[in-house]
Amino acid sequence: MKKTIIILLTGLGVICSCKTIDAKEFREKMTREFTLTGEAAQSTLYVYNFSGFIKVEGYSGNKVILDMDKTISADSDSDLEKGKKEFALGYDQSGDSITVYISEPFDTRPRRNRYSFNEDDPGYEFNVNFTVRVPSGMNLHISTITEGDIEVQNVGGELHVNNVNAGISILNARAKTRAHTVNGDVSVTYVTNPPDGSSYQTINGDIHVSYRPDFSADITFKSMNGDLYTDFPEAQLLAVPPTKIQEKRDGKMVYRLNNLTTVRFGKGGRSMKFETLNGNVYIKKQS
Repeated sequence: MKKTIIILLTGLGVICSCKTIDAKEFREKMTREFTLTGEAAQSTLYVYNFSGFIKVEGYSGNKVILDMDKTISADSDSDLEKGKKEFALGYDQSGDSITVYISEPFDTRPRRNRYSFNEDDPGYEFNVNFTVRVPSGMNLHISTITEGDIEVQNVGGELHVNNVNAGISILNARAKTRAHTVNGDVSVTYVTNPPDGSSYQTINGDIHVSYRPDFSADITFKSMNGDLYTDFPEAQLLAVPPTKIQEKRDGKMVYRLNNLTTVRFGKGGRSMKFETLNGNVYIKKQS
């Protein structure tokens, strides 16, 4: 018996057939280190996982340290041996920026157009759990799709964090944050309030963001089946006219109205975006 997970990403269909009965497994621990030569704030770590969690912690050193727990599973010995030989991780370094990704049986980097799991099942499954330490000022672009949460703590650089089938937790952030998932909660706590342009999004889950008491921004909130809650006493609802969006469909011009709720915190200024489909938004004032 097989369980099938269907995921749609930027127009590309991905199907993962997950063996659940009588699977044979191979496990391996791997470690890689990269030393930064310049300022951490000028470098970025990119991790493009597929199946498995990603945990990243900032520290005071100058090395990126990756500990990876790999599991290959299959229904037969021959498919397991194939997975052990074929599956591979890729590591690219350009200056002080590092990219880690799945290179075989397909390439998980963006816009590689190699998501062929649906049409060419390799016969085995794989999972990689990443536990990473980075210099605290480093920027992150990290993502996974299934079988794991993403957790980030004590990283002060710009954060781009994407998940699909689990949650996102960010603790002690300082910079611009993009935290988006599909099925899971998003939780972010800041040491200092972020600059303009942060965004938080989930379809099936709640969003919890905790700002410093002097937080000042204009929040746009959109949800079909959720509400926004806050304990900032000075928050006020702004009257914003609906925006008319124009698009062409079947040779005809179509107009639709885009209604967003805008709430001002403090004196406003910064722009932050919150969006859910089936979930609430909670904006908390730190004590």
